[in-house]
Amino acid sequence: MRARNTEGRKGWAGPPAASRRPGAPSSRWDKGPRAEGTMGRFYITTPIYYVNDYPHIGHAYCTVCADFFARYHRLKGDKTHFLTGTDEHGQKVQKSAAAEGITPLALADRVVERYFDLWKQLQISHDDFIRTTQPRHEKGVLALLERLIAAGDVYKASYRGPYCVSCEAFFPENQIVEGKCPDFGHPVTVLEEESYFFRLSKYQEPLLKLYAERPGFVLPQSRMNEVRAFVEGGLKDLSISRTSITWGIPYPGDEKHVLYVWLDALSNYITALGYGSGDPSKYGTFWPADLHLIGKDILRFHAVYWPAFLMSAGLPLPKHVYGHGWWMKDANKMSKSLGNVVDPRPYLQEFGADALRYFLLREKPIETDGSFSDEAFLDRLNADLANDLGNLASRLTNLLERQAKGAIGAGDGSLKAHAAAAVDRYCAAAERFSPREALEAIWGLISDLNKFLVEREPWAKPGTPEALATLSEAARALRLAALCLEPAMPEAAPRITEALGFERTDFVNARWEDRQNGSAKKLAGLFPRVDKAEYFGRLARDGAGEVMNREAGDKRGETREMEDEKKSPEVNAQQAPAAVAPPAPSPAQQAQERISIDEFRRVELRAGKILEAERVPKSNKLVRMVVDFGSER
Repeated sequence: MRARNTEGRKGWAGPPAASRRPGAPSSRWDKGPRAEGTMGRFYITTPIYYVNDYPHIGHAYCTVCADFFARYHRLKGDKTHFLTGTDEHGQKVQKSAAAEGITPLALADRVVERYFDLWKQLQISHDDFIRTTQPRHEKGVLALLERLIAAGDVYKASYRGPYCVSCEAFFPENQIVEGKCPDFGHPVTVLEEESYFFRLSKYQEPLLKLYAERPGFVLPQSRMNEVRAFVEGGLKDLSISRTSITWGIPYPGDEKHVLYVWLDALSNYITALGYGSGDPSKYGTFWPADLHLIGKDILRFHAVYWPAFLMSAGLPLPKHVYGHGWWMKDANKMSKSLGNVVDPRPYLQEFGADALRYFLLREKPIETDGSFSDEAFLDRLNADLANDLGNLASRLTNLLERQAKGAIGAGDGSLKAHAAAAVDRYCAAAERFSPREALEAIWGLISDLNKFLVEREPWAKPGTPEALATLSEAARALRLAALCLEPAMPEAAPRITEALGFERTDFVNARWEDRQNGSAKKLAGLFPRVDKAEYFGRLARDGAGEVMNREAGDKRGETREMEDEKKSPEVNAQQAPAAVAPPAPSPAQQAQERISIDEFRRVELRAGKILEAERVPKSNKLVRMVVDFGSER
C-alpha cells in the first residue's frame, strides 16, 4: 500500500485494487437522501430474561448485540422497534420468593430494577420493556391460547415423567443421564400431574417444510442443522399447564391449572405489540419480527415450539431466529457453582459503556463461544480504542485546528471510494447479523487512515494546499467511520463527529461532500490507555477473591436462596467476581491443557499473508499486523 513519487516523497498509493468497486468513486455517498416512502421497518427482540437472579455479562452481550442492530437500522432510516424484558412466572420464582418471605412479584420488581439500571449504564436503546406479570401480556397470552384451542390443538391428559425444575421442562426417559437433564445436567425428579397439552406432534412435518423452504429461518446454519435433526427425531405433544404451582397465568375455566412457562414466555413477542388488546396497531406495523436474538441454549423453544404455536394460531412466523454463542470466563463456561460469572457493572464504572460494548461486539464472532478475560479486554481497549481510534481522532482534530483553523475542505478525492467501500462492507456485515465483521471493516478503514497520515506527513508542511487536502480527506473519511461506529459506541462516536465540526446524521442523509456546521476542535482523551501492570497490581492488592467485585457483592445475600437458571448458563448470575490474571500453571497442568476434538472442530482456521508487522508502543508482547486473507484484510 506504500508508494513513492518521482521526488522520493512518501505518498498514498490508494486502496488495494480488490477494494475498489466498479464505477468508483460513484457510491452511496453520491446519491443523496433516500426518497420518502422507501424506508423499511425492523423489529428485533432479545429473550425475556428470567428473574431468578441478577443480570450478568451474558445478558449484557445479547442485549448489546440487539442494540447494535437496532441502532444500525435506525441509521438506515428504518422504522425500528426494539423489545426486551423479563420472564417473571414459574416454580423457581415462587420458591425463591417463599424462601425470602416475600411475594413473587416483589422479588421480580427488585430484580427488574437491576435490569433497568444496567441497560441505562450500557446505553441500551430499547423501545419497550415487557414484563410477563403485566396485564397487557396476560390478555395477549389468553388470546393466543384461545386460537390454539379453536384449532383443536389443546387437550387435557395426565403425564408422568422426568421433570427438570431448572429448565421448566419434561424430558424423555432415554435422554436422562445419571438422574440429570440432557441440556445442562440439572437434577430431575419424576413428576406426575394432570396437564393441558399442545399437539406439537401434529406440526413435525410443517416445521420440516418450513426449514426446507426458509433455510435462513434459523441462524447460523449450524444451529439450523441441530434444530432440523431434533425435529426429524420425532416430536411429542407439549405440556402447557401445571397444577403444582400457583405463580402464573390461570388457565381459563380451569384455574387449578396455570399456563406452562414456555407458552406464557414466548408469547411476549406479540403481546408487547398489543396482540389481544384493543389496539393492534403496533402488531400490524411490526409483526412478524425480523430477528429473535437468543442464546443458543434456548434455540429449541424458539425454533420449534414458537413457530408451532404460531402455525396453530394462523399467525405469521418470525423471519429469523439467531442462536448466538456463549461467553466463557477464562476458557470455562460461566457457572454460579464455579464462581466465575462476570458482573459488567465494575467494568462500566471504571471504563465506560463504549469500551465494554466494543469489546463484546468485536472480540468474538456472534455465532461462536468466546472467552472473557481482563487481559483480552485491556488489550482490545489499549490497541484498538486508545491507539488506533483515539490517537487518530486526537491527531487529526489537533492538526485541523492548528493548520486550518478547524475548517475541512473538499479534499482531493483520494479516499472517497475507499471509505465508501469500507462502509459498504460494514453494512453488508450488519445485514447478515455479524457485528464483529462490521467493526472489522471500519477498523480496516481506521488503520488505513493512520497510514495515510503517516505517509503524507501533513505536519511536515503545515498550511500548504497538499497538507490541507490531506487533512480534509482524512477528516471526511473519519466522519463516515464515526457514523458507522455509533451503533457500537453511542457516546464516543458522536463526540468524534462533533469534534470534526459536523452535525450528527444518518445513512439516509449523509454525503461525502457535506459541509461542517462548526469548526474542528482537538479531541483528546477519548479512550485513555490503561497501564496493565498497575491495573492487575491494584486488583491483586485488593485481593484475588474480590477482583472486579467492588460493587458486585452488594446484593449477594439477596440471591443466596435462588436456584440455577431456567434457560441458560447465561441466566445464571449470582454476582461473582471476575478473575485476575491466573497464576502460571505447573508443567503438569500445562501438559493437561489441551482442547478436545469437539472444541477443535469449533476453531476457525484461516490462512493469510502477513503484509506488515510492527511493535505496539509501550508493550513488550503486542505486535500490530496487517494480514491479507484474500477477501478481506
